[in-house]
Amino acid sequence: MANPVNPTQQDPAEPQREHRPRVLKGGTIITGIQNSEVGVLLRNQHAGGAELKVPLEARVPDRFLLYVPVDGIAYRCEVRWRRNDRVGVQFTGTEPKPKMHYG
Repeated sequence: MANPVNPTQQDPAEPQREHRPRVLKGGTIITGIQNSEVGVLLRNQHAGGAELKVPLEARVPDRFLLYVPVDGIAYRCEVRWRRNDRVGVQFTGTEPKPKMHYG
């Protein structure tokens, strides 16, 4: 709860959530299986992870490579949570642009 005297100060008992800047970037989930690319939208992104909007019918594995053309980077990802068409991922590393991706 915020301190009434100083509204920007937070109660130390409350967990602090990492700020996640909103973005709207296209990306591709690459699982390494032939013809297994899934187009996604990044809704927010920070140094440690991102929130992805995925097609409802898409099968998203627990670990995958997320290529983001605007960044020119492929992020190694691990799923942290799933809700309907949203998937929260943690970045576990990066790789250069995958050779198997044409974008």
